[in-house]
Amino acid sequence: MKSIQIRLSTIADVRDFVNIVSGTDVEVDLVSGRYVVDGKSIMGIFSLDLMSPITLNAHSDDTDALFAQLDRFIVK
Repeated sequence: MKSIQIRLSTIADVRDFVNIVSGTDVEVDLVSGRYVVDGKSIMGIFSLDLMSPITLNAHSDDTDALFAQLDRFIVK
């Protein structure tokens, strides 16, 4: 499992993020505080506090391609 911090600031960001992660076989969880939601669920993502960075947990060791696609959302 690999973890990174991401920021989804707009509705378009959430839509684009879900489209990217839904196109992969990697299981993705998003963690905000004590809440954990499926990263492929638009409704789940909107239940999180999107004003602060969110932890993305990718349940795979080969996440380089996924993280490259998600680069614009990664907090650096």
